[in-house]
Amino acid sequence: MAIKGYLDEYEKLVVRMNTPRVVIDNGVCSSATIVKVDSPRGHGILLEAVQILTDLNLSIKKAYISSDGRWNMDVFHVTDIDGNKLNDQSVFSYIEQSIETVYYGEDIEVNGLTSLELTGTDRIGLLSEMFAVLSDLNCDVVDAKLWTHNGRVASIIFLKDCTTGSPVLDSHRISKIEGRLKNVLNGDNDINSAAKTCVSMDVMTHVERRLHQLMFEDRDYEKRYKRHERDPMVVVTVQNWAERGYSVVNVHCRDRTKLLFDVVCTLTDMEYAVFHATINTSSDQAHLEFYIRHKDGSPISSEAERQRVIQCLEAAVERRASEGVRLELRHPDKQGLLAEVTRTFRENGLNVTRTEISTSCGMATNIFYVTDGNGDGADSKLIESVREKIGLEWLRVKEMPSLIHKNGDGEEEQETKAVLVSLGSLVWRNLFSFGLIKSCS
Repeated sequence: MAIKGYLDEYEKLVVRMNTPRVVIDNGVCSSATIVKVDSPRGHGILLEAVQILTDLNLSIKKAYISSDGRWNMDVFHVTDIDGNKLNDQSVFSYIEQSIETVYYGEDIEVNGLTSLELTGTDRIGLLSEMFAVLSDLNCDVVDAKLWTHNGRVASIIFLKDCTTGSPVLDSHRISKIEGRLKNVLNGDNDINSAAKTCVSMDVMTHVERRLHQLMFEDRDYEKRYKRHERDPMVVVTVQNWAERGYSVVNVHCRDRTKLLFDVVCTLTDMEYAVFHATINTSSDQAHLEFYIRHKDGSPISSEAERQRVIQCLEAAVERRASEGVRLELRHPDKQGLLAEVTRTFRENGLNVTRTEISTSCGMATNIFYVTDGNGDGADSKLIESVREKIGLEWLRVKEMPSLIHKNGDGEEEQETKAVLVSLGSLVWRNLFSFGLIKSCS
């Protein structure tokens, strides 16, 4: 009995040693709430912490990531979506409890719904055709997210049977759903861009992380279409610091919500470990710097790998960039609602670049980002015409696209930014040199 008691106490000690510790401080900084996380080093632990903060729609204004031996020390400066400090004690408790349990890597359960993963060729009217197929097959879309990038589309849809309200389980029906959607997604029948569909009732990873994975697997970062030019405001540089055995990654772009999550998610899924990082935002700009190595401890080893990292991080930043007018539909849920709304978009020449679908208590709340057929901003008169057809009380304009001022010195502008982001590397290297930050071997 004494031995068993000793083992129980030892197991409790191991759990305490390996459990992340969270401290939330609202007094140190006047403009943000400080969230400090101490955790054992482990692949994906940083991503889990960032994910929890961004899932609460918190903005990460600054962050400092550092590793000392086998331990991570991370500090996040966060605000709510309106830029205010946090004051809700229940939010503090949720952050503490959630981060302190991420070490055990729990999966997300698909609660009584059938999940559907789709990738294929993007085109105008695609979303309308997808929802028309699902409506015709008596499927009710409960939740969904869709991203488009570089002529490709990825979507995760949660659905149930319209009649019974139960998940779709029949294998013959599932095959029919997959077959018809694959025909829609194949589009131009290009063998190099074949559509993929997957239906599941199992647990799955975080939805937005899975969307990044789907687009990465589809190699959207390689495909360049004339209508989908790279955002000139996104600058990514990668350099090796041979003396310390790090690869130094700098990202400079417009600031937006969930930016840090998107970048860390991509680095993690590419199996790089972040040892040190600084994140700074000012006005509408963000500068992120990461000191990374492979999971085996080696830095980036070839020019081809360096270019691939740059391409993948550019894609990670661009996928979620708000493109077009943001429309919000709030409407009592009914069968075929999404098919009707997206058909109206298609018939009026509106292209959906990103969407978020959710249903709660019989009310559908759907967000659509729309452009015209050329990928440019939709005319305000056209938007109002579409609103009148769907219902002014149901469909509202929530956000107009920001104006992008382009000048004739685009290349010079990019070179200047590349120099600026490299300055951050010098700051960190000086900190290492003076011993203010320790190298992690």
